[in-house]
Amino acid sequence: MKYLSIKDIEYTAFRLAEETMGWNEPIPAFDTRFKNKLESCISAPKQSFGGKQMYSGLTNKAAIQFYLMIKNHPFQNGNKRIAMTTLMVFLYRNKKWIKVDTQELYNFTKWVAASNPKLKDTTIESISAFLKLYIIDR
Repeated sequence: MKYLSIKDIEYTAFRLAEETMGWNEPIPAFDTRFKNKLESCISAPKQSFGGKQMYSGLTNKAAIQFYLMIKNHPFQNGNKRIAMTTLMVFLYRNKKWIKVDTQELYNFTKWVAASNPKLKDTTIESISAFLKLYIIDR
C-alpha cells in the first residue's frame, strides 16, 4: 500500500485542485493550511490498534482519508476539491482509478460534506461502497 505524504498533497493534489478547479473561490496558498489537521487526515489510513489495522483494504483506507479531508477542514478553502484530487492521487499511486461521471463525484462529495458527523461510520461505509462501484485498475 502506498500512502500519501504532505509533499504528495502539496505537489500533486493541492496544485491539481488549485489549477483545474478554481471556480469563483480561490484556494489559499498551501502553507496557510491548518497545522496538524492535514497530517491527521493522511495518517488515519495507517492507524492500527493491537496489531490490527483500523481500516483494511484500499477502499476503506481511501474512504477514511476522503472523509477526513472533507470534514476536518485542513485548508481555509477548497477542502472538497482537494479531497477529490487527493483521492485520485491516492488511487493512482496504488494502481487504481475511479471511473465515475464528474458531476456524480461532485454531488457525492457534497453529500459527504453535508453528512451528519454523528453518522461518521455509516458515511465512511457509504464512501467505501461508492468507491467499490467505480474503482478500476489503471
